[in-house]
Amino acid sequence: MPFQPLQRVLAYTALLLLVLQLLTACSKPASDAPAPQVQRFLPPVPPNLGAEVPYPDHNPFTQAGVALGRMLFYDPILSGNNQVSCASCHQPDKAFADGKALSTAGVSGRPLQRNTPALINLAWMEGLFWDGGAKNLESLVFGPLTHPDEMGQNLKELTSELQRHATYPRLFRQAFGSDSITSANIARALAQFQRTLISANSRYDKHVRGESGEKLTLSELQGMALFRRHCAACHATDSFTDQAYHNNGLDSVFSTAAEGLAYGRGRITRRQQDVGKYKTPTLRNVALTAPYMHDGRFATLDQVLEHYRSGVMKSATLDAALKQADGQPGIPISSAEKEKIILFLNTLTDQAFLHNKAWSNPF
Repeated sequence: MPFQPLQRVLAYTALLLLVLQLLTACSKPASDAPAPQVQRFLPPVPPNLGAEVPYPDHNPFTQAGVALGRMLFYDPILSGNNQVSCASCHQPDKAFADGKALSTAGVSGRPLQRNTPALINLAWMEGLFWDGGAKNLESLVFGPLTHPDEMGQNLKELTSELQRHATYPRLFRQAFGSDSITSANIARALAQFQRTLISANSRYDKHVRGESGEKLTLSELQGMALFRRHCAACHATDSFTDQAYHNNGLDSVFSTAAEGLAYGRGRITRRQQDVGKYKTPTLRNVALTAPYMHDGRFATLDQVLEHYRSGVMKSATLDAALKQADGQPGIPISSAEKEKIILFLNTLTDQAFLHNKAWSNPF
């Protein structure tokens, strides 16, 4: 029996729905496809640093995550003007510092108010930034990303830009099992990459591990003994930091300007006993990370040692290690001893760390 008009309409409608279903099935978004299996791994650790690289449970290492973090670290797309990357201030040949007292490389061109810290063995660091204002690498990322004088980025705009990118959606999916590009995943990828920046292959390391063919000179060994006597209370263990905060006598008065930035750790804790204290930085690769201190005031290691020898300023929170028995501030070392300590500090330079291709610019 021939189709009646209504039957003909219903038939065409059914056919159209079938075609639409087929088209939809063929064009399912990538997010509905099975998530790829992530390949987890742990970076190798020299024995004098520990058994393994620590990481938070919510952000384990994956090969794809580290690779993504490396790309993001070097990509100026992370900045508001698409001209500033993390590597603009954290340069591999300077142990991921920048060689400037106060950087002007940010989007505003204005000098920052803190010296750029080197990125070395961050996986072991407890408290980040000079004042410990960030608890971990995942939270640290958002400071420079959004600061108007650093990368000046709007996080919503950044995620939208990455979602429209030709490559990043696939890379995020490989790293996190989802093509959802979020600010949290950006932070996780950057943190994974930065935790792989491990330095423990200097002449000093080879010496303490007893590796054949590597011995320190007599002057360097004497410098190491002097260092351990006078400096290791704060620059402790083979991490060369005690993970704590100290007032090392740089100033006697601390301004309340700029929201109390000069208060250091006291700005975070709001405790008077923490005013003027700053995080003990690692001394690994210290010969390459000048200028020194939280504000980059010292251009050379000689100036740093001379400060501890004769320039320590008294204040209410001055560290006890910098108070001599007679009440005078500073560390009693001679000029010859100072030179030997500097010789030892130069043995902490890790050439392999500076030239590791796994951390170089992937672009």
